[in-house]
Amino acid sequence: MKAVRAMLASLGLGGQRPGKSLISADDPTLEVVVTSYDETEAASAALDRSSGWRPDEPAVLRHHLALPCDVIDTVRPLLAQDDWELRSAEPGSATAPGDSGAFVAVRVQQLDALHCSQESSRMASLAQRHGGRALGWDALQPGFS
Repeated sequence: MKAVRAMLASLGLGGQRPGKSLISADDPTLEVVVTSYDETEAASAALDRSSGWRPDEPAVLRHHLALPCDVIDTVRPLLAQDDWELRSAEPGSATAPGDSGAFVAVRVQQLDALHCSQESSRMASLAQRHGGRALGWDALQPGFS
């Protein structure tokens, strides 16, 4: 699947609508538009309560994870298979318990309830299999300013 995405991107057919610009996870104008740190809350409910989320525009989805530091070299390539980038969490973000480090899995994508829910489940499973925990997720989009 990754090879297909790469080929489409090289042809300029990466699934973007004409006129939509691709955003970067490092864009300094990004603002948090939706958060969900309650594992019992449906992704659709989190998106519905957001006043800033723009469903027609791409977003940076971040899953906050607490992972033992000795599994990072194992987890990073697993996430990269689906274009996720594992980064150290910024200071002041969700804290990791015990010997775990705080990390975020980051990817630019169209945001919808189905995919948020699927990815939340995947992150929880991945973290648990490696002795960690999924803490929640948030999504960012460029601000209007």
